[in-house]
Amino acid sequence: MSCQKNDDNDNNNNYIPNIAFDTLDSINTALPQYNNLQFPGNFVVLNAFGYNGIVVYSKGNNTYSAFEITDPNHAPSDCSSLIVEGIAATCNCDDNNSYNIVDGAPFDGTTGQFSLKPYFVEVSGSVIRVYNN
Repeated sequence: MSCQKNDDNDNNNNYIPNIAFDTLDSINTALPQYNNLQFPGNFVVLNAFGYNGIVVYSKGNNTYSAFEITDPNHAPSDCSSLIVEGIAATCNCDDNNSYNIVDGAPFDGTTGQFSLKPYFVEVSGSVIRVYNN
């Protein structure tokens, strides 16, 4: 038995490249475009980070999740970029895979073994830092 830094199901996912990025201080909830992240249940999609972009979701109490918005169960293609509505991120491929942006888990009916690719989140005051290294 061994310990891993991240034991999520995406460890052996070869579909999504491991891209290093860091939002640094660009996600600041004091700014109007990120102000809604102060309230539970809200999210923002940022296309400038990750492979196809990231979604940051507010769980409340200054707690957030962040995931890649590429379907982890498809080779990257035109249809594998996820569309986020409510708490669901859905691909446009024929199988309509759909994932929960709160915890990254696939919804019932999704094909494949992988959950959404998670990213690291740190909070300092009003700044939410999301990164992958």
